[in-house]
Amino acid sequence: MNEKGLKMNTVSTALQPAARSKKSAGGREASRRKLIDIPEGVFVNLSVKAAAMGMNLKKYIEQLLADDAGDVDEEALYRYLVKTRPEGKVLLNEREQADFELRHGIKKL
Repeated sequence: MNEKGLKMNTVSTALQPAARSKKSAGGREASRRKLIDIPEGVFVNLSVKAAAMGMNLKKYIEQLLADDAGDVDEEALYRYLVKTRPEGKVLLNEREQADFELRHGIKKL
């Protein structure tokens, strides 16, 4: 039970990383783990929906998250980040730029 007295189920699910171009050793997209607490009623509803779709709950939640993440309005996200994270406007010096490109496997054209 949580502090509000609601029964919670804990689900461990793999989340997609921000860098979608990274691949794991098996050629699949790399993933991250995130432990989340789900209220009992939501857990039951999601379980029923997953079963109706012929999926297990973990796979169903992963699909919901992937679909939601794919619906990002990049322009709105950029406006938000510029407004709330002004450090992103600071240009890198040449050494920082080269280090960033090396770390992320980015090649200059």
